[in-house]
Amino acid sequence: MKVIIGLAAASLFVAIAAHPLRAEPLRSIGEVSDALGKCWTPPAGIKDSFVTLKFGFRGNGTLMGPPQPTAIRVTGDADQRKAFVAAATEALQNCMPLEFTQELAGEIAGNVFTLQFYSAD
Repeated sequence: MKVIIGLAAASLFVAIAAHPLRAEPLRSIGEVSDALGKCWTPPAGIKDSFVTLKFGFRGNGTLMGPPQPTAIRVTGDADQRKAFVAAATEALQNCMPLEFTQELAGEIAGNVFTLQFYSAD
């Protein structure tokens, strides 16, 4: 299972690995990536697939609006494609709100991010 988050303006991309849940506010983009990666469980039976979502954060750790797909490659039929995109969108939305340090909140609020969700193949 792999998720990548990038800050579009700075072309920053960070790979995700599973880490224990944090009880403290998130302090860096890497910690945001880790937190978001814990929310993703790829749908069963879909392999060699990904979807990239575009979104922004408010300083309070919520999304500025619904995530928007920007790139989709899902093997299978239209129903599998729809299920994969819906699962990624729901994973991101269900992960909110995140808790940021005051410094991180000021740095990332209003910026455009991309997040890539991969199948479990």
